[in-house]
Amino acid sequence: MNILILGSGGREYSIGLAIYKENAHNLYFMPGNGATDTLGTNINIKDYNELAVWAKDNSIDLTIVGPEAPLVDGVVDIFKKNDLTIFGPSAAAARLEGSKVYMKNILKKYNIPTAAFIETSNEKEAHDFIETMNLPIVVKADGLCAGKGVIIAQSKDEAKAAVSDMLSGVSFGDAGASVVVEEYLDGYELSVFAICDGENYKVLPAAQDHKRVGDGDTGPNTGGMGAYAPTPLVNDEIYKKIEDRVIKPTLKGMQQEGAPFEGVLFIGVMVVRGEPIILEYNVRFGDPECEILMPLLETPVSELFYKGATKQLDKLDIKIKNEFGVGVVMASGNYPYSSSTPAEIIVDKIVDSDLLENSHISYAGVEKIDGKLMATGGRVLVCVGFGKSIKEARDRAYALCGQVHFTGKKCRSDIAYQALK
Repeated sequence: MNILILGSGGREYSIGLAIYKENAHNLYFMPGNGATDTLGTNINIKDYNELAVWAKDNSIDLTIVGPEAPLVDGVVDIFKKNDLTIFGPSAAAARLEGSKVYMKNILKKYNIPTAAFIETSNEKEAHDFIETMNLPIVVKADGLCAGKGVIIAQSKDEAKAAVSDMLSGVSFGDAGASVVVEEYLDGYELSVFAICDGENYKVLPAAQDHKRVGDGDTGPNTGGMGAYAPTPLVNDEIYKKIEDRVIKPTLKGMQQEGAPFEGVLFIGVMVVRGEPIILEYNVRFGDPECEILMPLLETPVSELFYKGATKQLDKLDIKIKNEFGVGVVMASGNYPYSSSTPAEIIVDKIVDSDLLENSHISYAGVEKIDGKLMATGGRVLVCVGFGKSIKEARDRAYALCGQVHFTGKKCRSDIAYQALK
């Protein structure tokens, strides 16, 4: 097949790498990054209507959308109008991520377990609700904030200030024009991904992300500093509860809303005393969870996405490798506070055959400048290791980190600590 992948991050690189290893397809990336050109061809057509014409002219058999912004902007609708096969939700279904308010109201309407909340654009109403709550308090901006629009306030004054900053546009601009204030759930968090075709679904192994920048979950939230899967903190009973109480009613509900959900349903789950409570939905893979899940799939990734895009998931028997994956994000020195000066990336030649066979790099915030691969983004790359145990996978991921060098590089040293402590 001729396959087009939209996006430029580690998520899109990892999808491309998995398909590249199938050794059966021609890959294109829009726009891609400084390393995706080793897997396929980078193109630069930002207008989605023009891109659809290009896809038809170049006989693209399948388009896979990585990030949330093109989905919310309606790229899937445009491609489908042009009779192109594309994997991802319509703009109407993508509102599950595009609007926290819409998502919370869908959860409430279809009796899907979630935290008690209020959604409002009225500052006084939000402040009055905060006065009735126990600490800590969660405040979320309504719109897209690249995974950073959530504040966990430790005092009522902090919660009120977060609401005021969001509603005034100081924090997140138009994305904060409406807010969700909700109760804090005390449990452990899971990332669960369901590949959906509107009616059918396939659930991938549950992962755990590490959002805060520092060891021991300290410092500000980031887009994610590392992840591992499958997590031993989930069992068959929890999977079944998530399927019966969350995925099935969501797919049925979105059909009733006239916006059948096709694509990746990313379910942020908090497990509280054995019960899964939904924190949020996203409508694409998490990053860095995608970087560890793609290589764990024994089923060809291209087949999974193609069947998802053509409503054939009921004909697919999904197979997962009997392995664990751990991904460690290597970030620039100033991340997540400010941008860093571009720095050349040097990767030592790996002579250890064990490491060579059981690890790889997924590139994210990188560009080619004068023929050199440069770190130009906040999260630069992900070192991914695999093994028969989480410890073995983690040891390989960190061994690979030791082979990568660029000025200002930093990473957490405790990825997967929840499973190993």
